[in-house]
Amino acid sequence: MASKRSIRFIAGLLLAIWVLVVFWQIDEHARVKEAAKTELRDNSDVVANFLSAVIRGMRFRGTVLQDRLERPLNILLHGGRTNDFNKARELISIVLLNNAGDPVVSVGQPISPSDLSRLQVSQDGELWGATTFTVIKPVAGLAVSDDSTNNGSTVIIPPPSPSELTNNFRGGFRGGPPPDENQPPDFLPDNPRGSNEMNNATNMPDGENRPPPPREGRGRSRRPPWLRGMTETEYETFIAGRELHGLVLSMSTDTMQAKCIHDLWLRCIICFFAGIAAIGAALAWGNVTKTSDLQIRLVRASELNTHLKELNLAAAGLAHETRNPLNIIRGMAQMISKQSDVPDAIRDKTRTILDETDKVTAQLTEFINYSRPREVRRSVLPLNSVVNEVVHTLSHDAEEKKVRLESSGDVVSIEADNQLLRQALFNLLLNAIQAVGQGGHIQVVTKKVNGTEAIIEIRDDGPGVPPERRKEIFKPYFTTQPKGSGLGLAVVQQIVLVHGWEIECLPNDPRGAIFRISHLKAVA
Repeated sequence: MASKRSIRFIAGLLLAIWVLVVFWQIDEHARVKEAAKTELRDNSDVVANFLSAVIRGMRFRGTVLQDRLERPLNILLHGGRTNDFNKARELISIVLLNNAGDPVVSVGQPISPSDLSRLQVSQDGELWGATTFTVIKPVAGLAVSDDSTNNGSTVIIPPPSPSELTNNFRGGFRGGPPPDENQPPDFLPDNPRGSNEMNNATNMPDGENRPPPPREGRGRSRRPPWLRGMTETEYETFIAGRELHGLVLSMSTDTMQAKCIHDLWLRCIICFFAGIAAIGAALAWGNVTKTSDLQIRLVRASELNTHLKELNLAAAGLAHETRNPLNIIRGMAQMISKQSDVPDAIRDKTRTILDETDKVTAQLTEFINYSRPREVRRSVLPLNSVVNEVVHTLSHDAEEKKVRLESSGDVVSIEADNQLLRQALFNLLLNAIQAVGQGGHIQVVTKKVNGTEAIIEIRDDGPGVPPERRKEIFKPYFTTQPKGSGLGLAVVQQIVLVHGWEIECLPNDPRGAIFRISHLKAVA
């Protein structure tokens, strides 16, 4: 009971440790996932700062042409996997917003208006999707003004149409035709300071000095030529709608998810091996407990075995001492039976005494042989010669029952104790002679299985042994013969086991039994 309780306690403790490891790995995976999100946020900050620097670099008098801004944005978006700007490789789309939160410039995959609305009302300015991460950022380094003066802010001006170029640019550039499209426009006021018209207006012929025409308000953005047709209100509304307020970045979460999945697999493997280790530790503890129990049982069995050996020696000594009185009784009965004046009735009784004394003496002899410790003294023996000698010894008993006893098989030599091998063969052949009837047939066969193994078979055509008794016939005092002692086959099994052999009882077709001794060590 104590061992079972200890095993249950250790199993519960290991299970608790494994559960703690699982929760620990879940917490660590959550940290790794949050670190991956933080890294993606940092990448978005780097990209936002880079875009702000690009926009600041392209600003001219507070304005940026839309077509010239879209080109570097597309290069940044689609060339991120090949250029040195590694943070841009996760970009999916870029959207520039005005003060009202409406898109001004958009490149890449379009972002739905619902996502933009959800993004603008979110507290942290982030929106996590299944495969995307969308974040809204301010344009760093650009001041945003709420008035129409556009003081310090950036306005995205769409490119002029061909008709606007034709109508509004004629004569509106210094020195002739419009500048190249790839160069920033030099937007000038209608009456620039330093022109001839201004000089003529200032130095009048009559000598009066007129004040110069009023300049546009300080900080007010000068209109591009193709927007001069707008009224002041329309122009201010246009500027408010095109004034840059923030940017929206949509980035792919594939890299982050790949890291999270890789980390999840590692955590699962750790939990799996932790479970295997816990099971192994529980099994090891159970084996240690069982081993300790087995050691205690082994000690007790050793003590019991010692007691049985002592009891066996005492029984063998008692049997040996009992044979001496029996020999005296047998001798006195023989002397009485040989006297001439003894009546026939007394002579018959003396013969009965002799027969019973011989029977008890034989049983005592077999008991002594069974209880005697077996010490094997191995030597190389010619198996066929030993078999023939034992057959010759029992030939007289076989002739009395008219039993045909013969030997055959391969010539082979084995390692065995000579005396013990002869005793085992003698008991097996005597058991076979007692089992078969008049005119029976007994055959001893030797076989060489291979270069290192041989077998012996004693075959008879007697009644055989039922299947349910083939294991019991080797037990002490179990016999099917009226005159048997039940120790002959038990002694045979002792001899076989002490040699490291095996013995089994098999059916012999069409009738009879086969006693096979296998795993005999053959030598050249």
